[in-house]
Amino acid sequence: MILPVYAYGNTVLKRKAKNIDADYPALKTLLDNMWETMYHAQGVGLAAPQIGKSVRIFLVDTLQMEGENTKGIKKAFINAEIIAETGESFEMEEGCLSIPNIRGDVSRLETVEIRYQDENFKTHQEIFTGFEARVIRHEYDHIEGVLFTEKLKLLKRKLIAKKLDKIKRGAIQPDYRMVFTR
Repeated sequence: MILPVYAYGNTVLKRKAKNIDADYPALKTLLDNMWETMYHAQGVGLAAPQIGKSVRIFLVDTLQMEGENTKGIKKAFINAEIIAETGESFEMEEGCLSIPNIRGDVSRLETVEIRYQDENFKTHQEIFTGFEARVIRHEYDHIEGVLFTEKLKLLKRKLIAKKLDKIKRGAIQPDYRMVFTR
């Protein structure tokens, strides 16, 4: 089932999400719905807070971008924790399903080491680089209550302030269902 995406301004996007355990109700259904929602909105990542759930779950599928400086991954990350970020800092344009039609350059380190559980609650610790690291870090920020717009340069934040206000008020027409604060 395709779920509505929570728009900029909803408080769930600013909360640090909670860990879950294997008894979390209907986890498989939630993950299936999140995948369907992400693909419907043409995203490469989606975090549970973006569908109104303040839990530490996010999805990443960069396989659809394979060949564009990425080998591609498709994974669910549950109860993720960043262990380390290393390498050179590089800027790249980012966007967000919760903040439609706004993009901006965000500086991130090229490598991330992350510990997480998969959908069977098996623990993994892996290192990702490049585009995969960027998408993981973006989605991880969501479960920490951080939006990419907070990482933009001050001038860019000033330039998009009115657009962010329009999103917050629901005065936009996105291509997918959204929940606005109104």
